[in-house]
Amino acid sequence: MTQYNPHSTTAEQFISHARIVEVLEYAKAHRGDKALIDDILTKAAEGRGVTHTEAAVLMECEDREVVERIFTIARAIKERIYGNRIVMFAPLYLSNHCINGCTYCPYHATNRTIPRRKLTQEQIAAEVIALQDMGHKRLALETGEHPTLSPIEYVLESIDTIYSIRHRNGAIRRVNVNIAATTVENYRRLHDAGIGTYILFEETYNREVYNLLHPTGPKSDWAYHTEAMDRAMGGGIDDVGIGALFGLTDYRYDLVGLLMHAEHLEATFGVGPHTISVPRIRPADDIDLSKFPNAVTDEVFKRIVAILRIAVPYTGMIISTRESADCRREVLDIGVSQISGGSKTTVGGYAESAESEGSEQFDISDHRTLDQIVGWLLELGYVPSFCTACYREGRTGDRFMSLAKAGTIGNCCAPNALMTLSEYLCDYASESTKQAAKSIIAQEVAKIPSERVREITQNRIERIINGERDFRF
Repeated sequence: MTQYNPHSTTAEQFISHARIVEVLEYAKAHRGDKALIDDILTKAAEGRGVTHTEAAVLMECEDREVVERIFTIARAIKERIYGNRIVMFAPLYLSNHCINGCTYCPYHATNRTIPRRKLTQEQIAAEVIALQDMGHKRLALETGEHPTLSPIEYVLESIDTIYSIRHRNGAIRRVNVNIAATTVENYRRLHDAGIGTYILFEETYNREVYNLLHPTGPKSDWAYHTEAMDRAMGGGIDDVGIGALFGLTDYRYDLVGLLMHAEHLEATFGVGPHTISVPRIRPADDIDLSKFPNAVTDEVFKRIVAILRIAVPYTGMIISTRESADCRREVLDIGVSQISGGSKTTVGGYAESAESEGSEQFDISDHRTLDQIVGWLLELGYVPSFCTACYREGRTGDRFMSLAKAGTIGNCCAPNALMTLSEYLCDYASESTKQAAKSIIAQEVAKIPSERVREITQNRIERIINGERDFRF
């Protein structure tokens, strides 16, 4: 096979079409190689990750016994690094004005049927209060790309507004940002504004398909878009989140491309992606799904999640309300560590649901409230976490990764998850959710290995119950 150079700094080099084609051909030729597959899975079980080539081989293998072994290993890796914690977040859409021509997104510039909206700072404050009143502490800021209606100055002002709002016991402690690829200088400005993770999906790593799907607008520049994370990290943002929109092309191609991207960031900056998102294309206004024949089945989707968890053990994995409750339950077990709850994909959807009607980016499959999802997670044995302490205490970038790779991040996250869950229960939860949490919290506190940390956690939970909110979560 040809030499792959992960240290390349241009998109054409670290996402090589010829290399991906070669990898896929190799995987297809070796999908029945039991000795090779056993070696890959043995390596994977040690939590050392697997390469993009090894992941492609696993993805090609249809042997049921191998597939089940993949699920078992993915489950064990997730438990080892993330335990049973599930981080909660919600998207916040600021504007759907956009100058791009993306054919899979209803925001595309030529769509004349979608109502266009842009929130004022007062409307953003109302959205934040509505989200705080649900119990959210972490948001993912979303906006279409428009140089005059949604410039970087609007985004920065919106971040300031979000962080400034205090309503009852509510506060947004982490704002992740999912906006269009921009310059190093603008990434510095986002960093200085105190964002958490910068998120940008490649959509598809297949350049030929990408060009067809992005015929007009700044996003049509594949190389500029693909190199965005290099510029973001060059601008001081050390937590970045990547992803592909599965269903735009052959899922095997995008799986390999996604892992090549992760390997490139790790090799170049010493820090891989903080998160990987796994959305699938969904119905939306002015979007005909029959034009996208590469839609991914639930079974294949589950395998994608498991193989990503095996390949990049240290990386958080995100699933949104695009997916149904049943699908989310399946993938939580084998890889996903962050989910959204009570989400709206409309502009102004939390505080102005009537006015926002028709402005959604995609159809939601899981319509449950945040409290219903928290209760559901508790019933499944998970600990919903509203913690943002790693960001607030400077455990980002290589500092976070060193703990995640060593499998010790749970020493920080487990107590904080329990304490932030206790905050949520006191301030926002229904009685049924409070009841579901009682035994879980007691069990999880008892599992904390350090007696000192166990005592501190229990003490702080009791102080939270008594109304204190002075801890840095």
